[in-house]
Order: sequence, then structure tokens, then C-alpha cells
Amino acid sequence: MAAAKRSTIPPAKLELYEKLIATNPSIERKGDVHPYTSVNGHMFTYLDQTGTMGMRLPKDEVGSFLKKHKTTLFESYGVVKKDYVTVPDTLLKNTKELEKYLQISYEYTKTLKPK
Repeated sequence: MAAAKRSTIPPAKLELYEKLIATNPSIERKGDVHPYTSVNGHMFTYLDQTGTMGMRLPKDEVGSFLKKHKTTLFESYGVVKKDYVTVPDTLLKNTKELEKYLQISYEYTKTLKPK
């Protein structure tokens, strides 16, 4: 039997992610090794193995988020996700500020056709 995979995410970043997700009781944190959230079969937040957070945003929010927070589109396993932004560590530490983006992300993802 293969050993269970263990997360390599820094505990402090995992704690910040969980604190953010807890701000909305409608959102369930999923994933043991790589935490994520999803609605209707669509993922909308993700914490990669390094503890970098990606968040799905509507097209009209992506550009302003990238500019305001001086960040980039989120890249996962070498693939740039065009509708995901990389959440800077400074913003991940600011739950109150990030909470509004989580809500935007959640509401937007609920509008996508269920998988």
C-alpha cells in the first residue's frame, strides 16, 4: 500500500488560507494535500504546494487586480490560468482586504455552467 501524500505547504500559509475561507460559511474547504474551494464543479481558489494562492476572478476584475496588487496570472504545473490571479503573500496576510475578492470569486464562479 502506498503511503498517503503529505502536504508541503508552509503551515503559516495554510492557516491564513483557512482563516480566509472561514469568513464565508457557505464555502467549504476541500483537498487534503492541496487545499481548494469549488462550487458547481468549478474550482475558484487553490493553494499550491509552495503555499502560493490562486484565485479565479471574472474577466473584468483580473486586470485591475493584477495592477493594484502588482502580481501575475496564476501558474499551476507550468500552465498559466488565464482567469486566475496569484494572490501576493502580503494580501494573503490581510484577510479583511482579501475577503472581498473571495466573495467576488465565489459569486462569479456560481454563475458558470455546472460541470
